[in-house]
Amino acid sequence: MSQNGPDAYLRTKVMTAKPAELRLMLLDGAIRFTEQAKRGYESKDYEQAYNGTTRAQAILMELVTSLRHDVSPELCKNVAAVYTFLYTSLVKASMEKDIATVDDVLRILRYERETWLLCIDALARENHAASALQETPTASPMPQQGGEARPRLAVQG
Repeated sequence: MSQNGPDAYLRTKVMTAKPAELRLMLLDGAIRFTEQAKRGYESKDYEQAYNGTTRAQAILMELVTSLRHDVSPELCKNVAAVYTFLYTSLVKASMEKDIATVDDVLRILRYERETWLLCIDALARENHAASALQETPTASPMPQQGGEARPRLAVQG
């Protein structure tokens, strides 16, 4: 294998990406290959359509198998159902050479990508807000009431 060129760049990008970024890369790939399949159907280049379809399906299966059912079983069940629907829609489109079905798959994949970008953005904002606390809360004495000092929680930073 070549250590130079686009393959090396992609390999480095994948190996250094955070899980959220990897998922985005997978969605981008599914969109790109589904668009390739569409172009193949439009130009009646069925080999191109087949290659795009099978690659998009492989990515959809990777998305299904990478779901963390231990973290959120119900959410994963619903997301897996969407990806399975997209997979079977691509099978149907391939059998019928149906561009309209491919367009439907593309629409859903693009929506999923935009939704994922919103999730990544929200997570980044939450992480930024959490890191904005310069110091951890500390206990400091409150003014004495009735002769005894009581601790008070103060956030500094």
